[in-house]
Amino acid sequence: MNKGLAAVILAAGKGTRMRSALPKVLHPLCGAPMLYYPLEAARQADFRQLKVVIGHRSEKVKDAFASDDLTWIEQTDQLGTGHALMCAADSLRGYSGPLLLLCGDVPLLKPGSLKQLQNYHSQQQAAVTVLTAQMPNPQGYGRVIRDGEQILQIVEEKDASEEQRQVTEINTGTYLFDAAFVLSALKGLNKNNAQGEYYLTDVVAAAVAAGKKTRALCIDDPTEVMGINDRCQLAEAEVLMRWKINADLMFGGVSMIDPTTVYIDNGVELGVDTMIHPNVHLRGKTSIGKNCIIETGVVVVDSQIADGVHLKAGSVIEESQIGPSCVIGPMAHLRPGNVLTGNNKIGNFVEMKKSILGEKSQASHLTYIGDSEVGRNVNFGCGTITCNYDGVNKHKTIVEDDVFVGSDCQFVAPVTIGRNSLIAAGSTITKDVPADSLALSRTDQKVIEGWRLRKQKKS
Repeated sequence: MNKGLAAVILAAGKGTRMRSALPKVLHPLCGAPMLYYPLEAARQADFRQLKVVIGHRSEKVKDAFASDDLTWIEQTDQLGTGHALMCAADSLRGYSGPLLLLCGDVPLLKPGSLKQLQNYHSQQQAAVTVLTAQMPNPQGYGRVIRDGEQILQIVEEKDASEEQRQVTEINTGTYLFDAAFVLSALKGLNKNNAQGEYYLTDVVAAAVAAGKKTRALCIDDPTEVMGINDRCQLAEAEVLMRWKINADLMFGGVSMIDPTTVYIDNGVELGVDTMIHPNVHLRGKTSIGKNCIIETGVVVVDSQIADGVHLKAGSVIEESQIGPSCVIGPMAHLRPGNVLTGNNKIGNFVEMKKSILGEKSQASHLTYIGDSEVGRNVNFGCGTITCNYDGVNKHKTIVEDDVFVGSDCQFVAPVTIGRNSLIAAGSTITKDVPADSLALSRTDQKVIEGWRLRKQKKS
């Protein structure tokens, strides 16, 4: 038996209202699958045994979470929340502590709220503690029927009377159980209800009948417990989560001109005194250093940006490492695999791929650098192209330190340009160039004087 507190996370549903081939719990939310968030909340609340009940496209769900601390439990037939916990019963044999139950489609719940629930459950010595919320419009939710602190029952809306439907305290679907009690009570559940399912809420009535304490903790912020059933609710959750991400970053010293138009994934790191302009997207495993400027329309994916970098408008950076004090863009595209050592300038309409750029090297405009190793203090003139692909294989271009490349040059790889060389404008370089050399490859210029006037007279 694993050590630590146990939690069961329900993630078996198809999510019919999502209208998607993707399982509901895998729909992305701020850069991570929806299911990531309840799992992480449970971990941060010190629950170490995580049992995930899966059903619809279960293999796809498992493939999305390669984690050693998860136990996967198959629910072949979706017969309700009570049935889902029945499926997990075997994996909980011998466990006698508090048992947390979470829904995989409730991603905004905070670890602090789970710790508060755990403390209250322990203080009250309850058999069942339900996390509840006050909803001005409780339509669609199960209603919590109380007698003082004691919960008498939770009634699903389809089974509720008109009087019960007036109750505004709702069941969030998050519970803490005494494990021994709930596993015993599951054996007495039946499907005598409007849905024909095993309701986990019936465990509350079973606890009352057994003379056990049943308690409810009403959460302060009901947005934490909103469930995601369709794409509109997913978008609403994304707005709430993004605002929290942005607010935390701003409180930590990051400036945003308009945080409502900044899209930063969960887990992205930003240093103090960095300025983010509108319509910026920072995705995946990205980190941005201190004192950076990120202008409008910049997209950064899975990249590390050092201190003092200026990313100009419309630039896209993917899976690259940008050293300190670089200036990128506007409208530059760094595809995966680039390393800029520092103090580099990559200007407008420059594209790079799988290349290393030494310190203070630059390409100011209209250039392609691919599969290249470039030394220090190299200048690429406008329109330079590394011709790295022969139709079958990719080849490397090596440019050593202090090389000056004139405009409109092509390097036909594989080729090495020695240090301190000058490549004349308009050259196509197909052979290695020794150090300290001038290389040029042009046809001789021919001038025919008066040719234009003679043509005009004939016409």
